[in-house]
Amino acid sequence: MSTGIDPQLIYSIISILCFVPAIIFHEVAHGFVAYKLGDPTAKSQGRLSLNPIRHVDPFGTVILPLVLAIGGGPVFGYAKPVPYNPGYFKDIRKGELLTGLAGPAANLALGVLGAVVSFVALQAYGLAPDIFFWIINICYMFTMVNFFLMFFNLIPIPPLDGSSIIALFLSDKALRQYYQVQRYALPVLMVLLIVVPYVLNVNPIGIYLNATAGNLANLLFPYLF
Repeated sequence: MSTGIDPQLIYSIISILCFVPAIIFHEVAHGFVAYKLGDPTAKSQGRLSLNPIRHVDPFGTVILPLVLAIGGGPVFGYAKPVPYNPGYFKDIRKGELLTGLAGPAANLALGVLGAVVSFVALQAYGLAPDIFFWIINICYMFTMVNFFLMFFNLIPIPPLDGSSIIALFLSDKALRQYYQVQRYALPVLMVLLIVVPYVLNVNPIGIYLNATAGNLANLLFPYLF
């Protein structure tokens, strides 16, 4: 179906619109689990809200996903990290793990929800093909964005959520030192995202995301391929 509008522009707009709720629920899930584990930090700072403004990071939530969408790459990014204080957790390692994995778990749930809605729309496709065509494809995009965000954050490099797994294997002394190192880990992540693809002409993050998030999404949408 032709709309007379640049397909890449449509793709970019839909990707960004799908990314906003994905990142909001991701961050709120972190704060909610930490709150349930006894840490009031996120709640006291208003970060359990679904208001996007409370979670927007200018670069990670707007510029990075917009650039990726325009470039035709997988859309992912990050919001302002939800603050939490592991000192409130009865078991610091367990608290770190559960809080860290809460965000990716929320994206997994949203991605599966998108697939379910798409399947329901497929059953009703014959009633209004033009409408359900868009619903199915938007649901696919929504699922892809959530799965990209989930698997990206599962990379075990601070400050990403996957790094919470590392805490399980550290002694008390090493854990304190690890918290110090976390503050300087973002440049390493930026090297993987920007420098390595530019210098080596190989995008390891993109390969990883296509192999994980891409294949999982395609498995849930076999009727699109």
